[in-house]
Amino acid sequence: MTALVQDCARHVARPDPGPCPVIETARLTLRPHRLSDAPAIAESLADFQVARMLMRVPAPFHRQDALDWLNRQALQADWALAITSGDDVHIGCVGIELRGGHWHVGYWLNRFYWGRGIMSEAVHAAVERFFRRMPGATLHSGVFADNPASLKVQEKLGFKITGCSQVFARARNAMVAHIETRLTAEDLRRPN
Repeated sequence: MTALVQDCARHVARPDPGPCPVIETARLTLRPHRLSDAPAIAESLADFQVARMLMRVPAPFHRQDALDWLNRQALQADWALAITSGDDVHIGCVGIELRGGHWHVGYWLNRFYWGRGIMSEAVHAAVERFFRRMPGATLHSGVFADNPASLKVQEKLGFKITGCSQVFARARNAMVAHIETRLTAEDLRRPN
């Protein structure tokens, strides 16, 4: 009976990609967040042009909101990777989390770094490492329909559109059209 219980527990247990890694790319370091990142996070997400493209970020966004989020991240096994450049300057985030039994990837970047290919580089690095640890997993994501730049990032990496829905965007305080996407390890492409 004990072997049967252990076998069932193994199938019910949450799949786990392991601890949040440190990942180096040509221009970036992705690392676990620190409490000292709160001012940079607050500055980036206080910009409505960034917050409006995220589902769960309130507007206005304050330093205390950043601290609350960082404290919650410390208690979770999901990945919340700080995107840093140069001298460890925090410029964004790539997160991979298990929600509703499915792995989801989300990301944001300080507006002053948009248009440089940084997000494609960061998301590819995080997703590639995740798939090395979880090769059979499928990643879900999506973008608001009025965010073609984010959809372009996903298309470059191999995400496939799977549908469209309406979701509530906290910063906008409104329902927004959301394009649903999905990626497997076999479909992952290196951005150009």
